[in-house]
Amino acid sequence: MILCPARLEPTFSPRPWGSHSLAPLFPEMSNLAEPYGEAWMTGSDCLFANGPFAGKKLGEAWPDMPVAWKGTASEPATPAPGGEFPLLVKFIFTEDKLSVQVHPDDHYAARHEQTAGGRGKTEMWYALRARPGAEVLVGLKPGVTIEQLKRAIAEGTAEHCLAHVPFLPGEAMFVPAGTAHTIGPGLVLCEIQQHSDLTYRLYDYNRRDAKGQARPLHVEKALDVIRFGKQIGGKVEPLRIQRGPVTETHYAACQYFATEKWEFAETADAPTSRAHFDLLIFLEGSGAIAWGVESADYAPAQVWLIPAALGEYQLKPNSPTSLLRTYVPNDLTELGRRLVEQGISGDEWSRLVHR
Repeated sequence: MILCPARLEPTFSPRPWGSHSLAPLFPEMSNLAEPYGEAWMTGSDCLFANGPFAGKKLGEAWPDMPVAWKGTASEPATPAPGGEFPLLVKFIFTEDKLSVQVHPDDHYAARHEQTAGGRGKTEMWYALRARPGAEVLVGLKPGVTIEQLKRAIAEGTAEHCLAHVPFLPGEAMFVPAGTAHTIGPGLVLCEIQQHSDLTYRLYDYNRRDAKGQARPLHVEKALDVIRFGKQIGGKVEPLRIQRGPVTETHYAACQYFATEKWEFAETADAPTSRAHFDLLIFLEGSGAIAWGVESADYAPAQVWLIPAALGEYQLKPNSPTSLLRTYVPNDLTELGRRLVEQGISGDEWSRLVHR
């Protein structure tokens, strides 16, 4: 089996809260006739652009990929149903508020949502761009009860029950399943999540789609899964370390994904782990990924799947580059130990781990 970095082509989804232009990330998606809100970078319908799976959809190729691509680690604790790729990466573009919503956890989804995939949704957001005053609403305000939230939903004031959090470029939010949330206008985000599209809407501002139809609400299920009391999501306090020419910023790690940002302006060595594949999500800069005697050019708004057994490779920038690296960790304890060896205290690391 050929081993090489493999780029995935995005698919795009219209959304009533989206934008009529996804430039500059996707300059070909400008002057759109309807608003588009999401670019799915690792959706099941995303095509491989190169390598041994070129022309195949990720959802078709993934179940039969050899361990040299997937990694030697066992499947996640709650593997994606039907052998789906475990991580869904999106770019999100907001010109209006998203619905007030919540996602179920794996346990609830397995009992109630088998026909919709049966898998919960924990996610994180990284802000690429933000207009002045942009914010997200993440988690309930202290003291909000289920009775208060029910009343607010009926009165159309559900968002008043959520914590308003200003969101700036370079910041990250961790949003575990069960956390009520919405995203405000004026943001471009990279979302990393479990491969699930289960969303329960509490309130959607009485919006209508292009056909005049209201999107369905799921209030009863939402109230079943919302976390009341102490909230565990919200803005991340990242940790930074220097690895040669690379500044690594670590944001969050849980059983579903671990995510960090790499920033570099010189050639950077990048080893793989045989335990898991990596995803490289390029945000800024251009250059080449080099392995063996081969190379491939990278550019912003590209996602590359790096096979677990690829071994050492290099990133050779033509201009200062930033990317998000994300993967499914096989051992959070081992990840913490590695960072402690690089000078991060156990207490510092523990605040980024969500078990």
